[in-house]
Amino acid sequence: MSVKMSTSSPEAVKKLLENMQADLRSLSMECKKKFPPVKEAAESGIVKIKTIAARNTDILAALKENSSEAVQPFLMGCGTKEPKITQLCLAAIQRLMSHEVVSEAAAGNIINMLWQLMENGLEELKLLQTVLVLLTTNTIVHDEVLSKAIVLCFRLHFTKDNITNNTAAATVRQVVTVVFERMVAEDQKFKGLTEEPPAVPGNSNRRSVSSLRPSAKDAYMLFQDLCQLVNADAPYWLVGMTEMTRTFGLELLESVLNDFPEVFLQHQEFSFLLKERVCPLVIKLFSPNIKFRQGSSSSASSPAPVEKPYFPICMRLLRVVSVLIKHFYSLLVTECEIFLSLLVKFLDGEKPQWLRAVAVESVHRLCVQPHLLQSFCQSYDMKQHSTKVFRDIVNALGSFIQSLFILPGAGNTSSTSTPAVAHEVWEEMVNACWCGLLAALSLLLDASTDETATESILKAELSVASLCGRLSLVTPRDAFITAICKASLPPHYALTVLSNAANLSNKVYSIQGQSVQMVSPSSESHQQVIAVGQPLTAQPQGTVVLTAKNIQCMRTLLNLAHCHGAYLGTSWQLVLATLQHLVWILGLKPAVGGVLKPGRAVEGPSTVLTTAVMTDLPVISNILSRLFESSQYLDDVSLHHLINALCSLSMEAMEMAYGNNKEPSLFAVAKLLETGLVNMDRIEILWRPLTAHLLEVCQHPNARMREWGAEAITSLIKAGLSFKHEPPLSQNQRLQLLLLNPLKELSNVLHTDIRQKQLECVLQILQNQGDSLGPGWPLVLGVIGAIRNDQGESLIRTAFQCLQLVVTDFLPTMPCMCLQIVVDVAGSFGLQNQELNISLTSIGLLWNISDYFFQRGEAITEELEREEAVLLKQAQDKGEPLNRPFHPAPPFDCLWLCLYAKLGELCVDPRPAVRKSAGQTMFSTIAAHGTLLQPLTWNIVVWKVLFHLLNCVRKSSTTADKEKIESGGGNILIHHSRDTAEKQWAETWVLTLAGVARIFNTRRYLLQQLGDFFKAWEVLLDHIQSAALSKNNEVSLAALKSFQEILQLVTPMKDMDKLDVLAAMDVPPVLMESLQGSGPGRPLVRSDSLAERLVQRYGAQPSLPPPGEELDDSALWWSAWNTWYRIGTECTRPPSGGKDKLVFVPSQPFLTALIQIFPALYQHIAGGFSMEDLKKLGVILHGAVSVPISSDSSPFILPSYTEAVLTSLQEAVLTALDVLQKAICVGSENLQVMYPAIFEQLLLFVEFSCKPPQYGKMETKHVANAKYNQIQLFAPAEWVALNYVPFAERSLEVLVDLYHKTACHKAVINEKALQNIIKTLRIPLGLKYACPAESTWKLAVSSLLKVLSIGLPVARQQASSGKFDTMWPELANAFEDFLFTKSTPPDNRSIQEFQRNEAIDVEVVQLISTEILPFANFIPKEFVGRIMSMLNKGSIHSQSSSFTEAEMDIRMREEFSKVCFETLLQFSFSNKVSTPQEGYISRMALSVLLQRAQDVLRRFVNDERLSGRCPLPRQQVTEIIFVLKAISTLMDSLKKTQPENVDGNVWAQVIALYPTLVECITCSSPEVSSALKDALGPFKDFMQPPVSKVQNGES
Repeated sequence: MSVKMSTSSPEAVKKLLENMQADLRSLSMECKKKFPPVKEAAESGIVKIKTIAARNTDILAALKENSSEAVQPFLMGCGTKEPKITQLCLAAIQRLMSHEVVSEAAAGNIINMLWQLMENGLEELKLLQTVLVLLTTNTIVHDEVLSKAIVLCFRLHFTKDNITNNTAAATVRQVVTVVFERMVAEDQKFKGLTEEPPAVPGNSNRRSVSSLRPSAKDAYMLFQDLCQLVNADAPYWLVGMTEMTRTFGLELLESVLNDFPEVFLQHQEFSFLLKERVCPLVIKLFSPNIKFRQGSSSSASSPAPVEKPYFPICMRLLRVVSVLIKHFYSLLVTECEIFLSLLVKFLDGEKPQWLRAVAVESVHRLCVQPHLLQSFCQSYDMKQHSTKVFRDIVNALGSFIQSLFILPGAGNTSSTSTPAVAHEVWEEMVNACWCGLLAALSLLLDASTDETATESILKAELSVASLCGRLSLVTPRDAFITAICKASLPPHYALTVLSNAANLSNKVYSIQGQSVQMVSPSSESHQQVIAVGQPLTAQPQGTVVLTAKNIQCMRTLLNLAHCHGAYLGTSWQLVLATLQHLVWILGLKPAVGGVLKPGRAVEGPSTVLTTAVMTDLPVISNILSRLFESSQYLDDVSLHHLINALCSLSMEAMEMAYGNNKEPSLFAVAKLLETGLVNMDRIEILWRPLTAHLLEVCQHPNARMREWGAEAITSLIKAGLSFKHEPPLSQNQRLQLLLLNPLKELSNVLHTDIRQKQLECVLQILQNQGDSLGPGWPLVLGVIGAIRNDQGESLIRTAFQCLQLVVTDFLPTMPCMCLQIVVDVAGSFGLQNQELNISLTSIGLLWNISDYFFQRGEAITEELEREEAVLLKQAQDKGEPLNRPFHPAPPFDCLWLCLYAKLGELCVDPRPAVRKSAGQTMFSTIAAHGTLLQPLTWNIVVWKVLFHLLNCVRKSSTTADKEKIESGGGNILIHHSRDTAEKQWAETWVLTLAGVARIFNTRRYLLQQLGDFFKAWEVLLDHIQSAALSKNNEVSLAALKSFQEILQLVTPMKDMDKLDVLAAMDVPPVLMESLQGSGPGRPLVRSDSLAERLVQRYGAQPSLPPPGEELDDSALWWSAWNTWYRIGTECTRPPSGGKDKLVFVPSQPFLTALIQIFPALYQHIAGGFSMEDLKKLGVILHGAVSVPISSDSSPFILPSYTEAVLTSLQEAVLTALDVLQKAICVGSENLQVMYPAIFEQLLLFVEFSCKPPQYGKMETKHVANAKYNQIQLFAPAEWVALNYVPFAERSLEVLVDLYHKTACHKAVINEKALQNIIKTLRIPLGLKYACPAESTWKLAVSSLLKVLSIGLPVARQQASSGKFDTMWPELANAFEDFLFTKSTPPDNRSIQEFQRNEAIDVEVVQLISTEILPFANFIPKEFVGRIMSMLNKGSIHSQSSSFTEAEMDIRMREEFSKVCFETLLQFSFSNKVSTPQEGYISRMALSVLLQRAQDVLRRFVNDERLSGRCPLPRQQVTEIIFVLKAISTLMDSLKKTQPENVDGNVWAQVIALYPTLVECITCSSPEVSSALKDALGPFKDFMQPPVSKVQNGES
């Protein structure tokens, strides 16, 4: 179109006119001389053109009309045969043609002129050019003119000039094409305008042409003639042909058929030509090739002898055949069958090599068109009685390749990928061709040395394999896959899977009657070796080599599995086995997630890799991973095939790894993991087979194998739990449990490494999915808790980490039903014996758990009750009872009971630290959270938990080993108080008993509501008793503490003012404190406090106790009293054995505690406390005080001997008596009969000051000796008696105090208390200086004085009753023993001390003068007589003449003597004698006094005489002065007394004094002299005898 535009534009037209005129002018110039006619024609032509240009608007049309005239001059010019003119004319003609201004007539003229030139052999190339321009620029040339033009070109093709020949050949080809193109254009033009021409009758030949349009007719004629020419017949249309070659004809035929197939397919006339002319022609031409065998002569230089195959014709013929089959197969089905059979025959080995090669090329041309192959199969192979063309083709190719194989050369075959077609066709095609293909491809693959060729061959094999897979043709599929697998492995590699699979490929296939043996790849000598590695076999073998081709095949195999995995089915086994071996040889090892990474080989000469393969390895590893990642696109069935294949591979690897430590192949396990990970979205369908197999792997004896099994299974579980499933796991409990189940199964594996992996997995699951485990908790907890003592520390430690995480973070998120499992698991960690710290920490966890229960109590209760209801219903539906521990208790309580039961188990663990910790935790828990339990549950706690525990502990403690434990674990030193199992159990016993007692104390209000509280109380007391009597000081002491605790079961006081009631009763302060502090837990419900009870009991404010309760209580307290009494009796009973036997003596703290219990106990039993009970108490108190102390503990208990301090035991004893006496004091009359017993008890204690008590037959050292002997140096077996002095003295004070209060009580009088007191005091008084402690006798004196000051008035009142008669002699003895003691004072006494001691003696005399002598008439005579003689004895200084220490002492008691004398004096002259008794006292006193004076004077005179010049001691002088004064006083008194009152003897005694007085006159002392003067004065009255009427003769 653009050309048209450019040639018809005004400028172009103008240019054309100018050019034409120029051409004509040139022509006219050239012909001016030689050819005048031409010149003229040219000039007239110029005029003509000008005229046309001037007259017409459409110049080109006008030119075309007149073109014959316009062309004429040029034609004439050509006729001149002058080269220059001819060239000019031809150029001008070409210009006209190119502007399309040539008419049909002109064209005819031009052709004729060209023909002439051709015949003359002029301007041949220019001629061809002109023809071509003429035919291509327009369509005006038809019919004969056209045929003439074509013949002209053909004629020029056969000239002597090569250039002309070739140009002509090209022109012919182009002209033929133009003819057909015109027909196609014509068809396009008339398309849809006219209906198709009428059908052609079958036999019509040339006549049918009339129905064709002009261009079609030309084409028809041309093609028909071409066939004629090739067949060596005369042409119909191309008149004038002189010469023609078959090769050229065939080429032209091929190009027409190939370029314009639609012409033949659309026009029946042409189809007819094809069938009737072309096909017979081809078959005819083929005949020499078919008949020919390669035996006959083969020199074929000329086409003359037709018998021989002629290469140029064969080649072109085959091309024509290819085109025919390719384009016209549908028209020529039968003919094509013949052609194809011929082609197959050409491939025969007997044909010339070039012929076979050409045939192969033709076959290739057909094979690259899948639809053709498919049609062959449908049209021939699948029809009965038809040649199996397709199969024959393939087999022929196969045998061709085999025959070539002697001279290796790369061939090529097709890929049979097909468009959609019926299934049977596919199957038929595959069945027909696979054997042949496999044989051919295997050989080619083996022979191929070129990477590209290898790639193509592998691609072909891969395509066939995948096709067979798609069509479910298992045998061919496996055969092809086996071929690729074998090619991947080193030559002759022993691989069972392949040899089994290869059985089918080793059979001989028959191809075209020849047998074809499947050849395995042979030598690889021409291949590049790129890796040397170990074969994967059970027995170590040499190395194997891998070549580049092996790796290439491996990649194809990977490609096959990756892209066509869905169709592999059972062949996965082959593929994976091969890959496994390759991976092994290349030394790839699994890494995280199952990916294979290059790793160093473990043993042997191992793997040698070239750099080429090193760079390839990551790629291969990557493809391997992608292969398994792509398993997510497989359908479920294919996926199962893959998993099964991997599992069986893994089984083989396991078999191989048995019994040796060689590195196992982990390929299958790693890939199972990888497959599982990418198929998480449908994990359910493969989970069971996958995990079941991995669990088996986990039990394998080879550690590396196991490790990977565990790695795989744990990675899968973690991935499964973290995967976002649809629906989520929280709503799909079944799936969650399915995922967790293998984790549980791992617990059955005995290998620790596996359990370690399992627990690490649990830890990660907890950290990542702990919040969402839900129903999976029991399973997870089961795994954590599946620990055994034989598992080693690290395992237990890991498991314990998990548990810690659970307890700290996840208790609120788990279902409450699992809490009991948590408790059990924590307990089991406590009980494991591998790691003490874990046991202890797990007990801490139990405490945390209990805390959690307490805080979330309500929520837990609700949830548990809901669950319980469901379970109960299920149980009822089944008709079974509900199976739950502690069933009747409510579910929340059961949770607590499980916790307590677990702690209870831990409390009797063999390790002391665990027992201790568990005990503390258990009792703290019960104390802190017991309030949550129902009353009935408490019953279970008491009997099943607490008492059960006590029984176990008691049993263990009593049977524990007494052997010394040298050291603890490691080099820990053990303290001597814990160095035997027995001592360690003692600690446990202590803790347990204390804990139970505390619970009884704090929870009594609750426990008392239970029916069997009294029974429980008795059991508890029994435990306390057996503990108290155990031979372990620690236990026994603790038992008493517990006893104390349960006795303080009193309600906290409501108001502080109640305390003064207690204060008034002197309740000991210890007890007071315990009353004020309320116990832990809820305040007790009871309102009657101790104070109130005491008040009730002692009748201050009578009020009724709550009915029934007091009875209960009293039973409890009496039970407690009996226990106390039994403990007391047992432990204070002295040992019966001899010296040698090892004896157990209760410790002081124990005894102290025992006695301290009594006051508290007494408060509760005071009401019924009888005399008998008091006696029992006395025995125990006495026994307790008598117990000695072992010498090694005495420094800690005993005060130094000089300190007067009581031991706490002694304090306690006195306190007990104190409480008792105070209770008697405020109690009723009938209680007061107990006073004497108390006195008796106290007096016993007072005696201890001088006579320490004996403890059985035990020898004890006196504490004083012990003191001086350095107690610490004692042999440990010694026992030390206590220093009882302070105790006795304190007892004495208490006694005096008590007597002070009770002297007048009937019982006290009747039981002769005073006499007993005096009798007891007489002991220290008599000993005086010989007492162990000086304080004793001093205290005894002051006490005696106090007692007498109270008791004597009572005794005087009761004189008549005779109840005191026996007391007086005792008293006299006591006075005498004290005032005139036999013991001597120590030498080192100072004067001041003597004076103090003398003052005490004086006090006694003063008491006599004030309390006894004035009431002499109420007192027995003998007693008074003894008193007088004592006074007398005391008032005289010198009792002997010897000058000894003793005298010195008495002599120094100057003050004492004076007081005695004054007392005698005082009673010697009482004026008014009211009773005869008094007179008697007087007389007695006088007689004593005079006797005394006489003694003193005599002694003085003697001393004076003896002393010579020395003055006498001051004391003696004072004494004499005092006596002299006394005599004068006496004389005065006698004068005043009634004479009848004075006994005659007295007078005699008085007068007898006189001579002695006179003897004293010699004294030199002025004071003595003055006193003597006063004394002698009164004697003047005796100078004359008085006058008396009555002679008084009384003596």
